[in-house]
Amino acid sequence: MRKLVLGAGALAILATTLGSLSWTTVKADDKAATGGKASDEAVARTRKQVKMLDDLYKTAVVLITTHYVNDEDDLAAGSAAVALFDAMKKKGWHEVRLLDATGEPIEDNNSPKDEFEKAAVAKLKSGESYYEQVVDKGGKPHLRAATPIPVVLDKCVMCHEHYKEFKAKNQIIGVLGYTLPIE
Repeated sequence: MRKLVLGAGALAILATTLGSLSWTTVKADDKAATGGKASDEAVARTRKQVKMLDDLYKTAVVLITTHYVNDEDDLAAGSAAVALFDAMKKKGWHEVRLLDATGEPIEDNNSPKDEFEKAAVAKLKSGESYYEQVVDKGGKPHLRAATPIPVVLDKCVMCHEHYKEFKAKNQIIGVLGYTLPIE
């Protein structure tokens, strides 16, 4: 069995990354968006789930990159994360989309598709730390939320050379777009 040991540098990067993400909510009127179906308490519980998932996914990407990505031939942590997002969606838990914020998506399906995704990318590129809307999907209330993806490791530019300029300017390169049912 392989042990996962974090060096002081990896822990510092992880702590800095997660600690720097403060949650300022930019949202639509929750009850109006769903015809009154979403209580404030239910939306708050779902928002808390998004925060937990965001920490989990971003921590996983940092750990995978730190310990398992050593050259361009290794599986990129972002690709592993997308596979995990797909598995969660297939199992009916939630949906997460990796959205490009650079204007040069690595995959075409990473381009923002609908008005929520386009607005989320714009808000997060302008400095917001979180964006959300409560929507009706199939007659049930859902929380759509988005969080920024900064470049936190130098290894990221090993495969994504154009990320250097974003890292230097402390600009985001992407967004995680979440859709969760409000229960």
